[in-house]
Amino acid sequence: MTAQTADTGGSPDVHGDVSVDHLELVEELTGAAGASASPDVAKYALWLGDDSLILAQQLGAWIANAPELEEDVALGNIALDLLGHARSLLHYAGTADGRTEDDLAYWRDEPEFRCVWLFEQPNGDFAQTIARQLAASVYLFELYSALAGSTDATLAAIAAKAVKEVDYHRDHAVQWTLRLAGGTDESRRRMIRAVSDVWPYVDELFRDEELTDRLAEAEIAVRPSVLRPGFDAAIDEVFAEADLEVPRGVIASGGGRRGEHFPTLGFILAEMQVLARQYPGATW
Repeated sequence: MTAQTADTGGSPDVHGDVSVDHLELVEELTGAAGASASPDVAKYALWLGDDSLILAQQLGAWIANAPELEEDVALGNIALDLLGHARSLLHYAGTADGRTEDDLAYWRDEPEFRCVWLFEQPNGDFAQTIARQLAASVYLFELYSALAGSTDATLAAIAAKAVKEVDYHRDHAVQWTLRLAGGTDESRRRMIRAVSDVWPYVDELFRDEELTDRLAEAEIAVRPSVLRPGFDAAIDEVFAEADLEVPRGVIASGGGRRGEHFPTLGFILAEMQVLARQYPGATW
């Protein structure tokens, strides 16, 4: 498609050529062009990609349902950022065995996903989503800040781009945490309850696995446990200002990295995958 001539005066359309006919979606992906992941690196990229994919799907449900119009846009944009991270990571994971990011997103069943339980927690009310976002964004900021120094060029490039976007996600969650905790009696009650509901799923983020130990030795990946001090310091600062307490005691068993999931994941996948599975090969 080329720019059309306006029917008043015959001059070219001021909007120019707006064709997207030849746009290749693969051009939007971050990472070293042509790089192929080793089996271990592919597995690690899959873990991180699944985290972002599922959180993006969850946040998308707030579009047209958020408490104010600006939040429809904000949460939608955060979801799109996370989807971009997921696409790059899943694309890289798929280079190990020839699968595309779409294959990995739409054609795996629940036990094949490797996201941790925090990202699978239900949206709940707005305070619940903000508490989940606070934990997730602070963790992802620490993760990508460290992973930007990876010896794997593709992971480093993905992380370097993602950390800039996650920095905004973190600020958004912090501001809403302060606003809800310092607002009305009802908003504060909901924020306290949301933190209590979400926090049992935080510990799983920082559990070291054999895979991350191997990759960390080669300076490819980051041991999750080394991210905990930075996470705790950031959360403590926010909670001190919000007059909130970090919940202690209950810790969820987790198991997402082994394919053992919270009951909500099946419903999330059913909604996310239905179009691809009902109409395989469809294009638009």
